[in-house]
Amino acid sequence: MRGGPDRPFAAVRAFVCRGPGLVRLWAGARIPVPARWSVEFGAVKIIPVAYDHPDAVALAEQVQEEYRRRFGYDDATPLHPSYFEPPSGLYLLAYDMDTAVASGGWRAQDSREEGYAPGDAEVKRMFVAPEARGRGLARRILAALEESARSAGRIRMVLETGHLLGEATSLYRSSGYGPTAGFGRYRGNADSTFFEKPL
Repeated sequence: MRGGPDRPFAAVRAFVCRGPGLVRLWAGARIPVPARWSVEFGAVKIIPVAYDHPDAVALAEQVQEEYRRRFGYDDATPLHPSYFEPPSGLYLLAYDMDTAVASGGWRAQDSREEGYAPGDAEVKRMFVAPEARGRGLARRILAALEESARSAGRIRMVLETGHLLGEATSLYRSSGYGPTAGFGRYRGNADSTFFEKPL
């Protein structure tokens, strides 16, 4: 990651990969992603994984538990691992030592029929486990997703979050996101708030 006074990764050291851009995961899987999207800071590593990686699946279930607790229902948005495969998407996990504690991804969206615009990158499954909150992990993952989407030629980040998730709303607003018209499965849902950020 490039650093600098206006980039949140100024203090983050990128992993170096001299091979064909393959990142080895703790579980032994290999996925074809640019090594530049793997970063580490302190004891935490943020790495790209497949959406159906076991650690990603476990965190996604925690996300659904959070939704059930706060809203009374799951997020029923259809998601498939192929949606997050580069260059049309990316899925990141943050590991503290060998424990996955945070996640986030983006997928390309272009369908005007569902309220998207050509060139959109939709953020999905942003989540930090309760024991890892307050450490800036979500902000680092979000910034990495934005850099990845920009590099892939996407021109706008969009996301939907629940109006009861005040901590998420604060993160997005402080990261430069502003309100936008509804899109996707939950457009028109009273529980949902929609944000955008030009890339």
